[in-house]
Amino acid sequence: MYKAILKRLHLESLAHSSLAIVGGTALLMAGGIFLLMMVGGVTMSPGHQAIVSVGTVGLFLVLNRRKGRGITCFLMMLSLMVSLRYMFWRLSSTLQLHSPLQAALSLLLVLAELYALMTLCLSYFQMAWPLGRKPLKLPQDTADWPVVDVYVPSYNEELSLVRSTVLGALALDWPEDKLNVYILDDGRRKSFCEFAMEAGAGYIIRSQNNHAKAGNLNHALRVTEGEFVVIFDCDHIPTRGFLKKTIGWMMADPKLALLQTPHHFYSPDPFQRNLASGQHVPPEGNMFYGLVQDGNDFWDATFFCGSCAAIRRSAVLSIGGFATETVTEDAHTALKMQREGWRTAYLREPLAAGLSTERLMLHIGQRVRWARGMLQIMRVDNPLLGPGLRWEQRLCYLSAMSHFLFAIPRLVFLASPLAYLFLGQNIIAASPLAIMVYALPHIYHSIATLSRIEGRWRYSFWSEIYETTLALFLVRVTIMTLLNPHKGEFNVTDKGGLLQSGYFDLNAVYPNVFLAGVLGLALLRGIGGIFWEFHDQLALQSFILNTLWVAISLIIVLASIAVGRETRQIRHKPRVRARLPITLVDEDGKHYHAHTSDISLGGIAAHVSVEHALAPHSRVTMLFHDEKDGIDVRIPAVILFAKADQLHLQWCVDNLEVERQIVEFMFGRNDAWSNWDDFQPDRPLRSFLMVLRSIGGLFRRGERPFRWQAPQEAPSTAP
Repeated sequence: MYKAILKRLHLESLAHSSLAIVGGTALLMAGGIFLLMMVGGVTMSPGHQAIVSVGTVGLFLVLNRRKGRGITCFLMMLSLMVSLRYMFWRLSSTLQLHSPLQAALSLLLVLAELYALMTLCLSYFQMAWPLGRKPLKLPQDTADWPVVDVYVPSYNEELSLVRSTVLGALALDWPEDKLNVYILDDGRRKSFCEFAMEAGAGYIIRSQNNHAKAGNLNHALRVTEGEFVVIFDCDHIPTRGFLKKTIGWMMADPKLALLQTPHHFYSPDPFQRNLASGQHVPPEGNMFYGLVQDGNDFWDATFFCGSCAAIRRSAVLSIGGFATETVTEDAHTALKMQREGWRTAYLREPLAAGLSTERLMLHIGQRVRWARGMLQIMRVDNPLLGPGLRWEQRLCYLSAMSHFLFAIPRLVFLASPLAYLFLGQNIIAASPLAIMVYALPHIYHSIATLSRIEGRWRYSFWSEIYETTLALFLVRVTIMTLLNPHKGEFNVTDKGGLLQSGYFDLNAVYPNVFLAGVLGLALLRGIGGIFWEFHDQLALQSFILNTLWVAISLIIVLASIAVGRETRQIRHKPRVRARLPITLVDEDGKHYHAHTSDISLGGIAAHVSVEHALAPHSRVTMLFHDEKDGIDVRIPAVILFAKADQLHLQWCVDNLEVERQIVEFMFGRNDAWSNWDDFQPDRPLRSFLMVLRSIGGLFRRGERPFRWQAPQEAPSTAP
């Protein structure tokens, strides 16, 4: 009865609304295609095209003031119409093929532009209508709740990193007899086994480490029996309500194989930590988990991301276990299940939190692995081919795979002005005026429309920084993986490292340092050409156009170099801002009401509401009670610093129960990460100024320790 009611009230209404939205979106797309056919190929003089361009920009400015998904879809169509008209003009009027060199450079640029336009179309498709799924309630009777196995796979991570995740998983709000937590230890370490026994968790090892994480998970599937499996990477600590908010959907829909939740990171990523404006910019992953995955859910194309997900055991076993053919076993596993008719879902609510990569070099290595894995899927199990997928799902996977081809097009865009400034090759056969009236509206609509869509999830121009940071490392990986997709190994990303002093990691940015040098010379050449060719109007315009282009390229490259300015990191336990009501009890039993300003696994900073007599080095007990989430903790601490109404406390951890309470206090609250999207909406101009400020931070020495460090180890780019 419960499942029937849920299906009728939720699943069917969801399907009906989806059909209505698909119909509306299809109508808008049809309208956009009709407009394109009417005006896309019309030949105009630059003056008349300028009038059209001003009109489309004016229309955008008027409509952008109004809210609503329908308006957003219309602006997407308007953007595509302008961009497709630009591409029609590029292909029909501007190609320079007079010499082999000029033809090669001209075609290379137009191919990069076609790739960018395809990516834009696919992005609009994915993000047109985020589903906004909400949690489903479970049956009243807990006897009807299923048995859940929680896996925490580990290989070479420190026990101190894994302990908190295991303790958080053991504290999940779920019947004790229906919850099994297992450490999957591919490192086969005695200390992990002893901790599992002390904490009350299961401990699973295997004789061989074949197929890395996927093999570890497949072995665990054979020796456990829960109806559902929940996976947490060893640094992803769940909130107490994780299962209550995810398993409801799994019970309601017997064909639902996977429910993914966001990967939220409570420590800053290298871009946030190392760039001067980074702390005010959404994390790199927010757009994927805040927007793209929610859009994928509308098309039943949610990707499995390897952690923070609930999975139906029977679904995984029906495809022979977690995929082992590629180094991204997660996305490939979801693809295989979807081919067999299983559905996937996404809940846009952070229910666990982990650690970001601490250093840029580690970040690059992780992204290299992701790129290799997605390109392997493209080659060995291409979603565009084969049975089982609907066309919408194929397009969502195409968007994900093609994204990791960005390295070569990104370099083409950055380096194209060098063709004229160094080689004298004009690779766009058009006057600067024609280029302005066709290209600038295309760029404006793309930036402005994406800014409206992405809002607080991704700021304008920051995608260019992220891609430029990786591009030169990914070129070889892209080519070699496409040629030989079966090579490449799974690499674990290190977490929890410290930096005793800041330094400039030349190893992580040296390709872009070289590129910046070349672009800098080109900028000087362009400035010199402007003065030298002042008498030649056509040459002057070409020099001005290409000099502006190379200046923009240089800004992006310099920002990507600034990320390599690693900052000092000496905290073992990252701090998180949180205002929570607490009570402090001193050794005489006197109570002080206070609230936290930040918390960590090592201690807290707090403000006392009244005058206190708490002295440094005195011991207190912190009390925190949250009836809604079922959290009631008493944690001993020592005062490290006391001044006026401000206190800094360090936890006194002398047994496992205290450690468990600390984890529950920091991570167990169901609203612990509700502010993950607490960023101002994007404003392109402000975002560009933030990029410039970040470049300025590259040259400041007084704020942070700074030294050069030569390359020591390059990221793994071997195929």
